[in-house]
Amino acid sequence: MPNTVVDIWGPISPGAPASYPSAPEPHEEWSLAGGTAWVFYSPLNRRQLVRPVILSDGFSGGSSNLDQLWNGLEENGEFRFISELHATGRDVIVLGYDDRTASITDNADTVIDCIRRALSERVGRSKLVVGGFSMGGLVTRYALAKMEQDPGLPDHETSLHLSYDTPHEGAWFPVSIQGFAHFATDKFGDDPVAGPVLRQFSALLNSPAAKQMARWHLQKVDDTAEAAPERVAFLQALEELGGWPRAVRKIGVASGVDTGTGNGVAPGATAVRGNGRTLLDTWLKTQARGDQEVARLQKAGEEPVLVRTNGLPEVDGAPGGLFSAPSPEGDPGNFGLAALLMTLLGNEVDADRIATSCFIPSISAVAAGDINGQEALYQPIAPDRSALDAFLCASRNEGHTRMTEELGAWIVNEIVSSS
Repeated sequence: MPNTVVDIWGPISPGAPASYPSAPEPHEEWSLAGGTAWVFYSPLNRRQLVRPVILSDGFSGGSSNLDQLWNGLEENGEFRFISELHATGRDVIVLGYDDRTASITDNADTVIDCIRRALSERVGRSKLVVGGFSMGGLVTRYALAKMEQDPGLPDHETSLHLSYDTPHEGAWFPVSIQGFAHFATDKFGDDPVAGPVLRQFSALLNSPAAKQMARWHLQKVDDTAEAAPERVAFLQALEELGGWPRAVRKIGVASGVDTGTGNGVAPGATAVRGNGRTLLDTWLKTQARGDQEVARLQKAGEEPVLVRTNGLPEVDGAPGGLFSAPSPEGDPGNFGLAALLMTLLGNEVDADRIATSCFIPSISAVAAGDINGQEALYQPIAPDRSALDAFLCASRNEGHTRMTEELGAWIVNEIVSSS
């Protein structure tokens, strides 16, 4: 268990990143300020950078891992995204970060460095395509907008920005899980088995990037869930840059549906309950509207701690990309991780439980409205509501950023048609 890696870009994986199949050797590796770019030339371009597509990693713990990224883009889904781009003559630059939990604005400087390098290496005058997955779409969005507004920066020479299940209007970390992570870390952070994962998970939720992305954040178990000051400051900084890059076509996809149909997670349901050696009747509930107790947390021998919310919509069941959807490989989902940790702490967990929930609501991924409102979350998304020039939502609620033929092929077609 000490090797468990809490991973938001893809699954929560019971194994070290090295357990992913090895990626092919990149043709070039660029060392950047704050990150690394792995360059894969199209076979059609004779190892020259002719039509660059920069794809940014997103939010997770630690540094970017090429094997993991390659697996998500080429091997783990049903659509070989890089291979399809190569077949159209596009060269793919996979952009990773030294710290995926760092501030979006800090990692945006790494994007700018990558764009500079791509422009200097490019043969010909083809415009760039720049974008990313999950938070990577936000980092690249900010970077391009900054390059347009800052006279000290060069022209980004980019024609298209793409985002894949990006939290343009905020991400959802269930408040009950945030509360449990902080509570359990405080009470059991020194546990030799569960302690390392608890500390990592709590730190991940309180990282600069998580605070900027999360629509509702809980710093400590007894705090009120609200937008963190870091999110407020980030949104203000983005607005000062115009909100979006202006000189590019903006496209995006959502891993959730646009029909308003939820994922089936009922509001106010008990997602996980544990009881035993270290916990007494400890449970987490899915989010409902109104004044609600979303978690009861009790260490044996101590008084219970209650986590409450008020005025939040039913986000756990909303249409959107699912947080680490459970899989045959053993990825437990977010509520499933809480169940796993309760078990490792020496408790029995009820067999009847909910594993996962919405992570990026569809309206957030296609920039079509504030996720604050119940009606907005659950109504069909009309094209004229989106800040994007074009978007596609999945035909069913998929795992967050899962590469599917439906979404991947649409992006490839958009890239080709935009050139």
